Amino acid sequence: MKIQISGNIIKHYLQNVYFINGHSYAGKSTMVRMLAERYGMIHCGENFHDVFPRKELSRWKQPGLSYFDTMSGWREWLGMTPEEHWKWTEQTSSECTEIEILELVKLAASGKKVVADTNIPPDVLREISPYNRVAILLCDPPDIASTRFFDRDDPDKKFMMAEIKKCPDPEAVLENFNSWVSYRPPLGVDWEHTGFFTYTRSDFDTDTREEMLSALVQHFGLEDEK
Repeated sequence: MKIQISGNIIKHYLQNVYFINGHSYAGKSTMVRMLAERYGMIHCGENFHDVFPRKELSRWKQPGLSYFDTMSGWREWLGMTPEEHWKWTEQTSSECTEIEILELVKLAASGKKVVADTNIPPDVLREISPYNRVAILLCDPPDIASTRFFDRDDPDKKFMMAEIKKCPDPEAVLENFNSWVSYRPPLGVDWEHTGFFTYTRSDFDTDTREEMLSALVQHFGLEDEK
């Protein structure tokens, strides 16, 4: 028997969970952190599905999440075409969704509010969460990450740039890497028309965190729930 849990049951157990999804570089991680700090919420940051033990992953059931353990090297991954990369991210997102839902059920059982920077796609969120528990953050232009990705000074991005520089033609590899962001697959998520509340970031030079936070607090009704 294949295990399947109905959306209304999951929604009941996730009633204290607030979800933020959307474009890269839209401010998701920053907003989740700020909401958690100011409203005493449990913080589930980017890629919180990584709490699941890698040794428990199956290469057959979770091929996307297992890819980095099976690839021949970073050059193989960096050589993916935009279409190949999109297919891999879709597969990985599907696998992450299962882990994230179960992790959130576990955390929500404490009775505290939880805020998550999530990979769970909008069509699934519609099944497991009400409108006022989901926010989609967008960028204008949506492919801004292709030119600003390496502006962020964090270890993962430093590592990735180092791997790109090891390739025979680093400039071509970097161009291909950036093209992943701007690739528009025919079946990709239409982030602007998910039916959920959206907030668009268009100013990338001015600190607009407080304005964005205020909009999210109002949408989530966090002041009303104090």
